Amino acid sequence: MPLNLIYLSYLLRTRYAIIIKAERLRLEEDAVSRWRERLDDSTYGRRTTGAIAPVLTEWVRRQHGRLTFRLTQVLSGHGCFGAYLAKIGREPTAECHHCRRCDEDSAQHTLVSCPAWVGERGVLVSVVGGDLSLQAIVARMASSEEAWQAVLTFCEAVISQKEAAEREREADPTAPMIRRKRLGRRRRNYHLHLPLPDGSRTTDTGVSPGPATAPRVTPRAVRCGVGGIAPSPPQRPGGLPN
Repeated sequence: MPLNLIYLSYLLRTRYAIIIKAERLRLEEDAVSRWRERLDDSTYGRRTTGAIAPVLTEWVRRQHGRLTFRLTQVLSGHGCFGAYLAKIGREPTAECHHCRRCDEDSAQHTLVSCPAWVGERGVLVSVVGGDLSLQAIVARMASSEEAWQAVLTFCEAVISQKEAAEREREADPTAPMIRRKRLGRRRRNYHLHLPLPDGSRTTDTGVSPGPATAPRVTPRAVRCGVGGIAPSPPQRPGGLPN
């Protein structure tokens, strides 16, 4: 190998690598600084952004931890919490269904004070300490893989139970309509065309008798022909298509 290529390879591995790393760190710091400014100016999600902003650099540069659906619910406050469900019109009130002592079931209530989760909370406190404010929790998560795993375990255990309880409330036929699970148009139509145990089909106007063996004709089937074969165009006199 020519000496100039050997020397260039040496520079890339040493001197230039240091320059590239320094430039990368500078760009990262600029990005974090702009991100922090946007968080400070944000008017939404103040609980979450206020907890992450003080440790944003550590949060971005950490080499451990992953965000899951249930962990994100606790960090954001959006999920199986009475306060949030009432806000989006899925519960008539914001009360906690697990302790019946709190008029507002929030993520912080679940994390700090709801007696239904005293066992899970005790395990969490043994790792992260007694300060369960979101800012303290996030700071411990950013600095410690053990703390991150402890918070993740708490969220998975508690939120999964809250989700199961919410599904039971949705399935209760005596529950208020506001609480029941809502089906989209396509899913409603799908349920309408499911065969009943006796072989009949439900329709918009009632039950159609007979076995459910006839194919469902859809607009696409009309255009393409039932079975996916496009019908032949009508012929003009002389054999030319219309």
